[in-house]
Amino acid sequence: MTELGDFLRVRRAALQPADVGLRGYGARRVPGLRREELAMLAGVSATYYARLEQGLSANASEAVLDALARALELDTDERAHLLTLARTPARRRARPRPDAIRPGVQRLIESMPDTPAVVLGRRSEVLGWNALGHRLVAGHLPFDSSHRPAERPNLTRLLFLDAHTRELYPRWDDEAQRAVSSLRVLAGRSPDDDELTRLVGELTVQSPEFAQLWARHPVAVCVSGTKQLRHPEVGVLEVAFEVLSPPDDSGARVLFYTAEPGTSSAAALDLLRRGSPSELRGPRPWTATVRAPGPTPPERP
Repeated sequence: MTELGDFLRVRRAALQPADVGLRGYGARRVPGLRREELAMLAGVSATYYARLEQGLSANASEAVLDALARALELDTDERAHLLTLARTPARRRARPRPDAIRPGVQRLIESMPDTPAVVLGRRSEVLGWNALGHRLVAGHLPFDSSHRPAERPNLTRLLFLDAHTRELYPRWDDEAQRAVSSLRVLAGRSPDDDELTRLVGELTVQSPEFAQLWARHPVAVCVSGTKQLRHPEVGVLEVAFEVLSPPDDSGARVLFYTAEPGTSSAAALDLLRRGSPSELRGPRPWTATVRAPGPTPPERP
């Protein structure tokens, strides 16, 4: 089944006849609307809709897609995703070179030492960050890991597979939903991206929670919002985030974090910026200290 067919099937299964003003007759072997019912609501033939869901029909008109979006009660982001899936055929391409941060963008975020900033690639991999951005979201990783393509952290992979990152988010379920919704949008725009396909496959195998969320096909364009963090150095804080995209086709995004001035969260960010680990509240559990084996020192009397 194609991505378009999978999206239509999942959204159809999420609607009950009563949700759209229909009476349900007889026992249903599967949840949600039948194909015939959705086709009737959209004003297309059941045969045509079945072929569309099975990936056997291409080039659906915008009028048909709009009718399906209305019948499925899609929101703005979901409708845009539907159009993207219908208009973007999968095609193979040569393995692309690793993405890289432009020097000017790196200088820009470094010139803002009071604002945590992270530059993400088209698959949510970290292309660069400033010192405060690194310390806020991934202080347990080497700062220069983003400079080595083979070792670049990926924020979505960290969220599902890294214990430190999981502990960073008290509202982990909300963060996971947001991450998968955003990744679905990225995957819809780049169906030929082998690296992105491998990332989804890895997460599906290694994280049952990711697999369950991915199967639901959530879609949302996340460009702003708030996050609550439970940071190991400065405690709980709430930050707003804004995502800015350069006007090119690189797919890069710059993620900025801010805190409301005068709040405890702003004070926590300032402490994180200027404090050394020994000055911060409590021990720093980002990294473990490994001691070399040796004789046990004698007890003092």
